[in-house]
Amino acid sequence: MRRINEIFYSLQGEGRFTGTAAVFIRFSGCNLKCSFCDTQHEEGKQMSDDEIIAEAAQYPTRHVVLTGGEPSLWINEAFVDRLKAAGFFVQIETNGTHPLPTNIDWVTFSPKKDWILTNSNELKIVYQGQDLSLWDHFDCEYKYLQPCSCTNTNEVVEYIKQHPEWRLSVQLHKLIQIP
Repeated sequence: MRRINEIFYSLQGEGRFTGTAAVFIRFSGCNLKCSFCDTQHEEGKQMSDDEIIAEAAQYPTRHVVLTGGEPSLWINEAFVDRLKAAGFFVQIETNGTHPLPTNIDWVTFSPKKDWILTNSNELKIVYQGQDLSLWDHFDCEYKYLQPCSCTNTNEVVEYIKQHPEWRLSVQLHKLIQIP
């Protein structure tokens, strides 16, 4: 059994897959309490793997995003294998504080503190003026900066113009109010 906050169908609003139809499996709970967190994820219900997969499979896409809260608290290789056997491309959005199953197709790493990941497909940092030189040699395909609740967008744009190895990620789902 896994504690699920919600399962819903929408468009990915951030990072490499912006605009992609996806089923979001939002797990309950997180081991961090970030001041800028915009997700209500504490509530949830216990669901079996069969129930989770059946609900996700009712939608036409085969792109699933494991999110939260922090999904790494709830998943393992067997669960990811079950999703893949059902035909899903499996993406995870994680704070990187726990080991991940090695069979995930795409890792979006959004570090806050105490992370252990050393690589990912994409690195997404909520920019608050912090020193980003720590990430100069991080092993990933894409590096994204995201304004903090869209309050510092101009600062992020200027940073990226000076450091073109970074890309802008702007929570498109919020800007155009995608449910």
